[in-house]
Amino acid sequence: MQFNSVALLRDREFAALAGTAFARSQAYSTILIALALYADLFQTSGFVEGLFGTAFALVQLVIVLPLGRKVDTGNAKRYLLAGFLLNVCVFVGFVFVSNPAHVVLVRMVQGLGASILWITGATVIGEISPDAEQGLWLGSYNQFASFSSLAGDLLGGYLLYAHGFSTTYVVLSAITLGAFVLVFVSLRDNPGGRKDPEEAGGVETFRSLLGLPMLRALVGFRFLFSVGKMAVIIFLPIYARTTFGISAFAIGWIMAGGKLAKALTQGFVGNLTDRFGREHYFVATGAFLYGIGTAAIPLAAYAEGRIDPVSVTFLGDTQVLGGAFFTLFAAFSLLGIADSIRLPASMSLFVDEGEQYDSVASAMSLRSVSWKIGQVAGPVLVGTTMDFVSTEAGFVLAAGFIAVATAAFVVTSRRADATRSATPQPSPGD
Repeated sequence: MQFNSVALLRDREFAALAGTAFARSQAYSTILIALALYADLFQTSGFVEGLFGTAFALVQLVIVLPLGRKVDTGNAKRYLLAGFLLNVCVFVGFVFVSNPAHVVLVRMVQGLGASILWITGATVIGEISPDAEQGLWLGSYNQFASFSSLAGDLLGGYLLYAHGFSTTYVVLSAITLGAFVLVFVSLRDNPGGRKDPEEAGGVETFRSLLGLPMLRALVGFRFLFSVGKMAVIIFLPIYARTTFGISAFAIGWIMAGGKLAKALTQGFVGNLTDRFGREHYFVATGAFLYGIGTAAIPLAAYAEGRIDPVSVTFLGDTQVLGGAFFTLFAAFSLLGIADSIRLPASMSLFVDEGEQYDSVASAMSLRSVSWKIGQVAGPVLVGTTMDFVSTEAGFVLAAGFIAVATAAFVVTSRRADATRSATPQPSPGD
């Protein structure tokens, strides 16, 4: 982690929000590994496995826009605290699942809790960060989220492997309650919500934001890109478990490779976006690399049996790692680097566009909802392809969506940047 990112922890409010990112991301990554175990345990089809992702996203699709308006006009701290408590309820629910339908239902509640923490936390970071350090704050916020997600992969994968579901969910609950206390004590009351409720036009605000060419380009890009990326997030752990029999602990190592790459580089890339601007070029470069990494995932089937297995002993347990493990590890590491290039620039662009109408949370909500549309459709579409063609074909389809999204964004963002440079920017009163 970069020194500047660590130094931000001296700010009590940033530290509290970093705790929010930590709790949210660790829970998310641990449960992704748990989903692979549920898929193996219940012998689910690709369609049902897709529902594990779609159920999570469908609730978020419904909630993100009204939530964004509430955060713009209300007390963001209260929403953060409510999100923590809701996530604890999710962990309790997962303890009692006994069939795929239960998993889908609890994932819906998890989608609500995760949305509250994500939109509110990212919005508050954007609102309270100094203008000249916005990229650093946003990049560092995501950097801490990446480190916590890595911890979820390693610690969560080990707990699931060695102690089962219940103990894992107890640990996640304790971490979430610790973040609750940190936010309650350290974060100022009403840290966001700069817009007057009487001026909050709801649909009119979103329409005004979508009138900005760069924001439209970003929304269209994320709609297509999310189809491919969510297929990777949902199905890569399931692919590792159900096709190659890789343990939960080793799946955690695969996921950790990408998270470590993202965590080590994201703050640095955030500094680069502050220094050089042209954020849309960072977004396009990261998306291109993500497409390459996604297309490499099916090579695991080719590598398995062609690379001599390696035995690794850790914490008194021996893991046998074959060609599929190393291929998936390399592919996911490349995806982590790709995300570190794309994410800080994408968030900075959305914040900049939202600030033109004092509606940062609304802009972040549009960022989220554009992702959720693809996230709802993507897992089921790719999962059905895996059922009727092959698992590898599903990943190739995902890479195709990413390639189309990237090519379209290169064209639309260049036009938007040229328009923005030639046109006076609107003031909040316009």
